Formats: sequence, C-alpha cells, structure tokens
Amino acid sequence: MKPANDLNDLAIDIAKNYYDSADADAFYSSIWGGEDIHIGIYSSPADSIPEASRQTQLLMANRLSSLSSDSKVIDLGSGYGGTARFLAKQYGCSVVALNLSEVENSRARQLNKEQGLEELIDVVDDRFESVPYPDNTFDVVWSQDAFLHSPAREQVLGEATRILKSGGELIFTDPMKSDECPEGVLQPILDRIHLDSLASPSFYNNTAERLGLNNPRFEELTHHLKQHYEAVLKETEKREADLKALISSEYIQNMKKGLAHWINGAQKGYLAWGILHYIK
Repeated sequence: MKPANDLNDLAIDIAKNYYDSADADAFYSSIWGGEDIHIGIYSSPADSIPEASRQTQLLMANRLSSLSSDSKVIDLGSGYGGTARFLAKQYGCSVVALNLSEVENSRARQLNKEQGLEELIDVVDDRFESVPYPDNTFDVVWSQDAFLHSPAREQVLGEATRILKSGGELIFTDPMKSDECPEGVLQPILDRIHLDSLASPSFYNNTAERLGLNNPRFEELTHHLKQHYEAVLKETEKREADLKALISSEYIQNMKKGLAHWINGAQKGYLAWGILHYIK
C-alpha cells in the first residue's frame, strides 16, 4: 500500500491533469461561459448557468459581515477566476486566486487583464493543502465546490484557519454526502471523480470546531445542486453537436453519465450542498 502522502499527491495530480486537459477546458469554458466552474443558485428555471453562478457569489458575499477595498480575500480553487473578478469589481478588495490548474489560471490572468483587474487580483499556481502565505494574512477565505477534490480536507480547513486573521471568515460551498447517506451508494460519483469519499456537513462542522472556528453555519441548499446538474446536462445535450467539434465524444458521454449520477444522488437524498460559514 502506498503511504498516505503518496496517495494524496496522486489524487491531487489526477485533479490537476483533469482540469488541465483540453476537453475539460473546452467543456467548462463553453458551458459556463469561461468565467466560473461552480454550482449555481436558481431563482427561476429560466436562469442561465452563468446567471445562476453569479447568484451564488452574491448570496455568499451577502453572508459575510463586511467586504470593502480594505479586505484581503483568498479564493481556494479559483477556477477561471470569475469570483475573484466579481469581488474585485463589486467591493474593490484585493483577491488572491489560488488554483491548481495552469490552464485555468492562464485563462484567468487573460480575463483579469482584459477587464483591467490585474492590480487587484493575484493568480497563484498552487494547491490548497499547503497555502504559500503566512499565518493571519486574510480577512476572508472563500471557496466554491473545490474542497471535494482534496483527499486531505481536514488539512485544507487547517490551512484556511491558519491564514485567516482573528475575526476573519471562512465561507465555502462543496458538494457533499448527506449526514444520512448510506454506505456505498455514491460509488458511481466517487469513481467519476477518482476519490474514496465525500465530506459531509457534520464533518466540516466538527472539523471547524476542533480547529477553534466559531459560529458554525450550514445553509442547506441541496435542491440547487440537483437543479444545477440538470441545467448542465440539458445544456450539454442541447449543444452536443457543436461541442463535438471541440471536445471528444468519449468526454461528452462520460460527462453526461456523471451528471446523471449527481442528479440521481440528489433526488434520493444522498447528497448535500450549501453554504458553510465560520468565524475565527
């Protein structure tokens, strides 16, 4: 059996290679519009995927006690940097966009430049299991649907806590198993994302408590996870002929199967999703 560190590195490398692949980049940049790669919140079935993605950012920002031009924020697993640009534009705060994928980071830097936000956003190629910043650096640690890709989630929360200033806030979303999820039923999802497990709301709350984080809050919004993956599947099927000019047929078929597994898991109550919020 490989040592735990080797297994962790393998899982991290798998995630990096996936998001750096031409197929994944083409899919996410096409379906999400090249700005975001996270689950959206739908005020109406007519909402587009980019519109729903922006509504998640708005809701999360509104849950924070304050954001201003004096705020220092880090987004862990920042994807194409859409959230960093939203925060920089909306509040004038400085943002570190830390992300594993060099392909996504290259696109993020280009979009930051095009939108005149290079001075406010620093895109960093790195992993969130070992964040390259000193203790007590940031007012807000933010993440959207990224922690699931780490096999060392307790370590990730430890790093988030370490780099937060006293009184700072950790806010994130993550696709999780529900606290009542039976054993074994999520294997098709786990196989798809090459992991052994998903976290749960109780795991994050208990870990946060051990780390000394206060005011634990989980805003349960799982129905949006189901609605989001249904929207992505519908958009993929609608645009499948055009996508095949950019993306391999094998990738598209695997994506459709994977989305169906997420939808099924949410329908059966095996999954959980929402906003987790803690104060140091």
